[in-house]
Amino acid sequence: MKLEFSEPDRTYVSGSQKARVLTEAWIEQSIYCPNCGNQSLKQFPRNLPVADFYCMRCNDQYELKSQKKPFGRKIANGAYQTKVERLESDTSPNLILMRYDVADAAVRQLYVVPKRFFTASLIERRKPLKPSARRAGWVGSNILLERIPQIGLICVVQDGIVKSRSDVLSRWQKTAFLERHTPAARGWLVDVMSCIDQIENSIFTLDNVYSFTRYLSEIYPNNNNVKAKIRQQLQILRDNGYLEFLGAGIYRRAT
Repeated sequence: MKLEFSEPDRTYVSGSQKARVLTEAWIEQSIYCPNCGNQSLKQFPRNLPVADFYCMRCNDQYELKSQKKPFGRKIANGAYQTKVERLESDTSPNLILMRYDVADAAVRQLYVVPKRFFTASLIERRKPLKPSARRAGWVGSNILLERIPQIGLICVVQDGIVKSRSDVLSRWQKTAFLERHTPAARGWLVDVMSCIDQIENSIFTLDNVYSFTRYLSEIYPNNNNVKAKIRQQLQILRDNGYLEFLGAGIYRRAT
């Protein structure tokens, strides 16, 4: 995998336009499909309100977010209502997160996040634009990266070092079981997985997970039996190899 950008033969209106052209060209030239392993991704025509790239073999779609600085707790996304509707119809694209180095014109970090991890609790509604704005009243959204379980942040490039392709493909498939669930049911699983990530030890107890009851109650205010729902999610995660049940209310992360 080539990490340096290739300079296309064209002029730019601004630095941001140049960065967009360079990063998009790099994705099309260098990245394989992490879902099916196809050798490359194809770019959609610009300005389509869907995604940036797609795989010609499996038809999975990808949205690219690139920036010079490290990614923080959240990242700006498109219109809130559009994002929510896509979640409900289960047509969200997978996400590619790229951090690049301007001086070296090279990729420093690249993560891919399967669309199965994008649930309602990960999408934050932003304040409407002010009346003086060109798009007054428009409501955008943020993706709360901090709520994505670690297994859903799949590293392809770290500090300029390319990760094993087989490891990327394997990690992508480890959570494929989430796609067998409805968006609402998947939301519970992803949120419980995120809670488990916050437990320091790989071996933990049911009571450790119960400590997130209040947090989950705030996300799901209409559920009056959150502890029972937690137990249900742990059983599903155990049945799909994400957790091991050691007995007596004790679990171990298996991945």
